[in-house]
Amino acid sequence: MGKKLWTRAGVALAAGAAAVTLTGACDAVNKAIDCAQLATEIAADVDRLQEAVSGAGESPQAAADALDEIEQNLDDFGDKSDDADVGKAVDDLQQAVDNAQQAADRGEVPDFRPVGDAAGELTNVCSP
Repeated sequence: MGKKLWTRAGVALAAGAAAVTLTGACDAVNKAIDCAQLATEIAADVDRLQEAVSGAGESPQAAADALDEIEQNLDDFGDKSDDADVGKAVDDLQQAVDNAQQAADRGEVPDFRPVGDAAGELTNVCSP
């Protein structure tokens, strides 16, 4: 996944969140906005993760920090959505982050692609 893809996803989510805001202030709208904000934050975290593990600037600590940030954003989101698709996407992303963290803890080079894939799915289900 390229940085441009995540940037476009973030812009699309921001535009979608703005459009949803115009429809009124009810629980469903607030949950949709929360979901869109989460997806945007996760996309930025995944960008930082990609930067940390690519090229000459490879930094295990920066990668660990980015994984921790993704996990914190997921924890902060908590049970704000009762949408089954959103819940599954959040669970899948959490599992991918956990797997990457466990691999790093074992001294292995984690496969970060599942994190990016799961983040992409969250972006898809959170798009209005």
